[in-house]
Amino acid sequence: MAEKLNEGSVGTRQVVYVRPVVVATLSEDLRAQIGPIETVYSVNRPDGERVALVRDRGLAFSLARQHDLAPVSVH
Repeated sequence: MAEKLNEGSVGTRQVVYVRPVVVATLSEDLRAQIGPIETVYSVNRPDGERVALVRDRGLAFSLARQHDLAPVSVH
């Protein structure tokens, strides 16, 4: 019997979306913490909730996988 997938999941892993974020669009507090880079990557749940901001795309995917999540790129 085929396993029915829940919306927002791949197998038993929850999907998260990885997308680039222009640092200039973030709050002043976050910009101060991030420093002199122009783009960071956001890891978001399907409902849009941001769960992480990281410096590079590869790190975003690695972080998601380490937490048993299924990362998908969004442009």
